[in-house]
This record gives sequence, C-alpha cells and structure tokens, in this order.
Amino acid sequence: MIQGTGSHVGKSLLVAGLCRLFARQGLRVMPFKPQNMSNNAAAVEGGEIGRAQALQARAAKVAASVHMNPVLLKPETDRRSQIVVQGKRFGSLEAGAFRDRESLLPWVLDSFERLRAEADLIVVEGAGSPAETNLRRGDIANMGFATAARVPVILAGDIDRGGVIASLVGTHAVLDAQDRDMVRGFLVNKFRGDPALFAEGLSTIEERTGWPSLGIAPWFAEAHKLPAEDALDIAAGPRADAALKIAVPILPRIANFDDLDPLKLEPSVSLHMVPPGTPLPADADLVVLPGSKATVADLAFLRRQGWDIDLAAHLRRGRRVLGLCGGYQMLGRTIADPDGIEGAPGTATGLGFLDVETTLTGDKTVRPVAARHRDSGLPLAAYEIHLGRTMGPDTARAPFTIDGEPEGAASADGLVLGTYLHGLFSADGFRRAFLNGLRPGAAGGDLRYDAEIERILDALAGHLEDHLDTGRILAIAREGL
Repeated sequence: MIQGTGSHVGKSLLVAGLCRLFARQGLRVMPFKPQNMSNNAAAVEGGEIGRAQALQARAAKVAASVHMNPVLLKPETDRRSQIVVQGKRFGSLEAGAFRDRESLLPWVLDSFERLRAEADLIVVEGAGSPAETNLRRGDIANMGFATAARVPVILAGDIDRGGVIASLVGTHAVLDAQDRDMVRGFLVNKFRGDPALFAEGLSTIEERTGWPSLGIAPWFAEAHKLPAEDALDIAAGPRADAALKIAVPILPRIANFDDLDPLKLEPSVSLHMVPPGTPLPADADLVVLPGSKATVADLAFLRRQGWDIDLAAHLRRGRRVLGLCGGYQMLGRTIADPDGIEGAPGTATGLGFLDVETTLTGDKTVRPVAARHRDSGLPLAAYEIHLGRTMGPDTARAPFTIDGEPEGAASADGLVLGTYLHGLFSADGFRRAFLNGLRPGAAGGDLRYDAEIERILDALAGHLEDHLDTGRILAIAREGL
C-alpha cells in the first residue's frame, strides 16, 4: 500500500507506474483504493469508480472493476458528499458523520478479497495522509484499511513542496505504535536536481524513523499529460501557436473533467481553464460547459460570475458552445428538481440557449456506450454518468446516436450543442472532425490519444524502475506482514 505524507504527493501516479511495471514483468496486477473523494468518475460494469483507478487499471492491463474503488465520495457541497459503494449510489454523507465511515469497512474488505482471489499483486493507494490522526477512528482509507487487511505500507513524501524530512519524520512521530509498525519503508517523490545531494537527508529520515529508504523518484516531466485528478491541473498553459482557443469555466463542483484531457494534448488547441473572477476570453473559438456534481448550484455560481453574459456575447459573435452532462442541462430553459435531489425542491431557470428542459430524477444512468457522431458518421467509445432526463424540440437535432437512438440536442443555428456523453474527445477521428468544424483545417495534427497515454505509462514504469528499489518493493508485498 502506497500512503503519503499528504495529498498530492503523487500516490496515484506511483501506483499507476508500479502497476504497469509489474504487469510488464508478467504478474497479474490490480490497483485498489479503499476510499476516494473525487467528482472525476469512470463508468465500469454498470457502476462508477474514481477516474484515477480506471487509469491504474489500464496501467495494469486489466479491465477496470467497481471493486477497485469500493467507496467513492462525490462532493455535492462543502459539507455533504454523495456516497458510491461498489459502484452504486448509496446515499449522502454529511461532514459531521464523517467518522461513521467505519460501517463501510465490510464493503471495502469484501471488494479487496474479491480482487485478491484473482490477482498476483494488488497495489493499494491511500488517501490524504495517515498523519491526520483526528480521522484515525473510523478510518478506512489509510491505516484503518491497512491494519484490517494486513497490508504492508510504503510511505511517500513530496520533496517538491519542501519539508519532506519533517513530513516523513513527523508522520512517524504522530502514528501510534501499531500503525507505525505497518510501514516497511519510505520513498521521496518529485525530486529535481542531483539526488546525491539528498543522501544526507535520506540518512536523517532513516535514523529518525528506522524505516529503510526505497529510493528517490525524480520529477516525471510528462505526468501532466496523464488524466488529471484536479481540474486546475488540466491546462498545460496557453499555446501561442495553436489554431484554436477553447475556454472552460471552472465551476465549484466541476465533474468528469477528464473529458478535456485529449484537448490538453491536442497540438492545435490552446485550452484555457477560466478561474472565478475572470471573464471568458472574447476570442475563444469554443466554450465548453463541463459536467457538474451540483448542476443547479453551479448554474447560480456561473451567473454570479457574469459568465452567462459572456456566453451570450460569445454566441452573438457566431462562436460555438458545447455543454457536457451538467453543462448540457444548464444550457436548457429549465432544470426541475421536484424531489430535492440537489437541495430544496424547485425549478431553476436555465441559460435558455437550447430549447430543452431537464427533470432531475433519482435514477442514475451509469454506463459505457458505443455512440456515433451524426454529421460525420464517426464512432465514439463514450460513457454516461448522470441524473435526470432532458427533453424538448432541440433534441430533434441530436448530434449523436446510441444504438441508432438520438442523443443530445443542438440549437437551430448549430452554434450550441449539448450531450450526456463523456469521453467523446478520446476518439481521434471524431476529435479532429469536431475541431475542423470549428475552423477548417485547424486540427491537422496526428495525435493518437490512446497510444500516447500508453507510451507515457510505459515511460512512467521505466522511470520508477530506474530510480526506486522496485525489487525490494515487490519483496515487501510478497513478504506481507
């Protein structure tokens, strides 16, 4: 189990890289994360898991399973999260009931045992840090899981943010004896420069903790090209020479933003993630309204930012708008929530750029789909994760089909599109056709998105093999506790 001294120390990528490395050695490897908190989900087996675990499964070269992330918390407000257990919506959890998560441990252990029966090796990812001792009671994400499942732990520290000696030694200091004994070694991640300069630092950590060093992993420059865990990590910076500018407002509950990952790598695109307090760029060729975990609340936030006015001006200039899932719902005339799924029951006025109306319902659609783009006839391997149904006159011009049935909606002038499909830009043919529809000849590159992700995962595996004692890591797994 890879645990970290804090969030964003690189646990997800370490697990992905180790999964690919050991899979290449002929082992049947599976990733596992007992509990994840993310609105970036993947649809698998009729359920959903964190997008990071789907990437890790891909790295391990196995089909993703709902049991790889048995508890998924999807934030709805600052104090409430939807709970997804073994892929299915289970209810909601208020912040005050956070310690009650221990009741979910049997589900977690059940999923772990299912995977263990099929795998040679499971690489487990922790969440946050075990040093958050205020969360230890009822914990199922870090040491609570590790002790219950008897899984040895490797602790990762992030040197890029500074204080890595203190964070590793401090974690040792605050853990109780039982949890401290779970740790079999540590590693230092995201190093820049000559690792030899940190030799004394490693010795200090080993002396203060008694844990052996498993190595120093230098900064992996291509990490930003892999699907992002945080929406703020998506944009790689504006490209001055790009033919197209695509703007995406960052909503508080933005969800399934991995839709944008292929655009981030597309040479013809300069992807602008627009933060609150910043107007949408007037020269954008396309504005994408992304998915949302709290559509009505994010719609109100969008209006408070004045982005509705920016969108209207954008359309008057003859530019395009694409709404994905929650963004699609916002583009319609109304969003009705009669059962109070997102809050108080009621109906919100939408942006009115599509002649459709949405009704939120308790039935959640979660499924992978084989879709097709109507104009080009090109196929798409996409997925749906949404609550509610959308109907109205503009659905008669649906831009996509699923098994021959129309999906989505388009305005009469063709400037506004909406769809429930996620992952559509991963299809190289469709992505190029869509971008060339914005500006003819714009997407002349030859990006093969899936092949590029595979190349980067292989490079990540080689990077870890070169710099970490991966033989000792595998031995720790084999020895167990």
